[in-house]
Amino acid sequence: MDHNKEQAEQHQPAVGSQTVLGDFHTILSEGKVWKTGGFALPDGSFWAYREPEAVVIVRNGYLYVRAQLSRQHNQVQILDNAKHMYYSAQPVDIPEEGEISFELQIRARTQGTAPGDLYDGYVSLNLLDFTTGAALDFFAGNDKYASVYGILPFPGVQVPDTGGTKYFCIFTEAEDFKPREFNTYKITYHRGNDEAVFYVNGREVRREQNVPVKFNSFTVALGIMTEKDLTPEGSVSAHGQTVIAEWSPVTVTTTAR
Repeated sequence: MDHNKEQAEQHQPAVGSQTVLGDFHTILSEGKVWKTGGFALPDGSFWAYREPEAVVIVRNGYLYVRAQLSRQHNQVQILDNAKHMYYSAQPVDIPEEGEISFELQIRARTQGTAPGDLYDGYVSLNLLDFTTGAALDFFAGNDKYASVYGILPFPGVQVPDTGGTKYFCIFTEAEDFKPREFNTYKITYHRGNDEAVFYVNGREVRREQNVPVKFNSFTVALGIMTEKDLTPEGSVSAHGQTVIAEWSPVTVTTTAR
């Protein structure tokens, strides 16, 4: 079966199915399989996560992007964080029953980032639910990685009121991976159990239970990002550092448990 062809036609996997979200050779065909990430703004403009001088290479089925960071937004944190990002053209619906997982390989290398500071420039896998504001992510840098779980104020997204903390983002950093090499990252979500689990190289590294909202669908995002708080003077996230990102296709699997 040609999974790369199949995934372009199927974005709502049934329980017990597996698809592959890749086809990176179409990366320049906007909206075919992937599209430029970003957000529509209240004034009608679109803030695109695209570094104008980025070098993009597709080779052996993998996506390679090298970018010297320059994009900044001085007022909105979420718009400042992502520098170059691709969204899956269609969201992947989450089954009512069973578990859904997203797995891929990522290699991250940086130049000119602050030593030991993951958030000065990294490579990401983001699972974004634009119906709830939910995000499940992996961030990979030169010498450490982070798993990320949050409900975020995405522009234009109505976040459900749970009676608790409405917006949050919890990062957990670790160094138990192969720095500057390919590592395998996997995130699973079980809607019935309200549970998300993170794996690195086949080993569970984090489990979040009692997730306060039901996630409905995930837009899969592959990004080059920073995570630097805006200052009263504006953005401080881009200072000439370079991030080199490589991603394999993403395997999406559902199971009946």
